[in-house]
Order: sequence, then structure tokens, then C-alpha cells
Amino acid sequence: MHKLRAIYETEHKKLLIIPFALLFVCIGILAFNFVSTGEVIERGIGLKGGTSITVYGDYDLSIITESYPKAQERLLTGDQNGARYDISIDANQAVELRDKLVESGIPSESIQVESIGSSLGDSFFRQLVTALCFAFLLMSLVVFIYFRSIVPSLAVILSAFSDIVCTAAIFSLFNIPIDGAGVAALLMLIGYSVDTDILLTSRMLKDKKHSIMNRIYSAMRTGLTMAFTTITVVFITLILVQSEVVKQIVLILFIGLLVDLIMTWLQNAILIRLHLEAKK
Repeated sequence: MHKLRAIYETEHKKLLIIPFALLFVCIGILAFNFVSTGEVIERGIGLKGGTSITVYGDYDLSIITESYPKAQERLLTGDQNGARYDISIDANQAVELRDKLVESGIPSESIQVESIGSSLGDSFFRQLVTALCFAFLLMSLVVFIYFRSIVPSLAVILSAFSDIVCTAAIFSLFNIPIDGAGVAALLMLIGYSVDTDILLTSRMLKDKKHSIMNRIYSAMRTGLTMAFTTITVVFITLILVQSEVVKQIVLILFIGLLVDLIMTWLQNAILIRLHLEAKK
């Protein structure tokens, strides 16, 4: 612990390379994904349109992977009464798959087919992205008004931006589609990231009695307690919950909270420390 503390205090400029390297790699992943697929992140059916077949009941769905290897199958809920599966597939294959599921012994009343037009999905996606950008701009405005200082405000905004970009890049790297619930989780992530960054920045700027490192450690005790408490709750939820929608939300929060630890204490804290030392 003493060695880590010594490295954090004396090698802080080198440690600053870690969050910026991670940010640039994640931006590169999103850029490559956009060039190769035309999309920054993989969108689910609710955000791009398509056909979804929902099967109610605990049935053998091996026919899906055998006949339609590109179909996306996911468990939405599962309990003692059976399971609910959602199968994403092209519209022209939906009727054929439904007939095959019926032939395999699944009652037709247990199968529900829903289609979302591509224009409707694109419109919904644009609205969510607009809401995300608008929330980020309002957050930035509030931060500037609160601190009335350019460098600390930019450090807070950069940390929140890094959390969102890195989380989206990890989802993109593993080809995990994001639906409307995922975008809502990114909005929640903005709020949590700004919360810890404002806690840190406020203590570093307003505490005049203690040294800079003591201010950081004071904020770190509170911030890490908050972070690990939330991460623990999110991790338990991720293990126990069956709903796919809830799983996507908590998975984004879990990844985002881990990224936030790096961006808050290796990026934001060090940038503000350099700023305060430069002012002295």
C-alpha cells in the first residue's frame, strides 16, 4: 500500500498516460466500427428496426441455431413458470422460423411476432442520442457555472465523456447490441460520473487548510466507498436478475463504474493537481 501511495504521489504524470491511452484506444475502436459497419455501436432491434419473435415457455430452441446461425437469441425472463426468449431475425425469415417452431412442438399461442420498421427504429435512436447529447451539454453548463474555472470544469467534463466513450467501446468491441434501456443507462452513468468528480473537484479547490494530496485522499475515501458500494450492488443484481433489459442496464453501469475509477482518480484528480500546482 505504501509503495502504491508513493507511486501515486511521485509518478502522477506517468500515471496520467493510462486514462488517456485508454480513451484514445476506445475512440479508435468506435471509429473503426463506424468505418467498417457504418455504426458507432451495435444497435438492437428497438433502435434499428427488424423483427422479434418472443417464445413464452421453457422449450428447446436448438432449431434456431441450427437453421439460423445469425439469429440473436436471448433470455428475457425465467422463473418456475417457464422462460421467455426473444429472437431477433430478418423480417423475410420470421414467418418461416415461426412455422418451424410450431412444427417442433411449440404451441402457436406461445409464439409472438413483432416488427419494428427501420424508419421508426432510426427515429427512436436519433431521439435518444439527442437526449443524451442535450443532457451532456446541460451537465457541462452546470459544471461551468458551479466552479467558474475552465481547467477544473473541463477535467470534470472530460472524465464524464471518457466514461461514456469507453463503456460504449467495450460494448462495441464484444458486439453487444444496445437498446433503448442501454442509452438510458448511459444517461445514468453521466450523473454518477459527475457526482464523484464534483466531490473530488470541490474538495481540491475549496479546502485551503490541507495539502493537495491530503485533499485527494480525503475525497478518495468518500468516493471509493461510494463506488465500491454501488459496484457491489450492481454486480449482485447482474448475477441474480433474469430480465435481459435490466441486465443490459446494470452491465453498462458495472462497466462504466469500473471505467470511472480510472478516469476519476488517474485523470481528473491528477489534472486538477497539476492545475493547482501550476497556480502555486
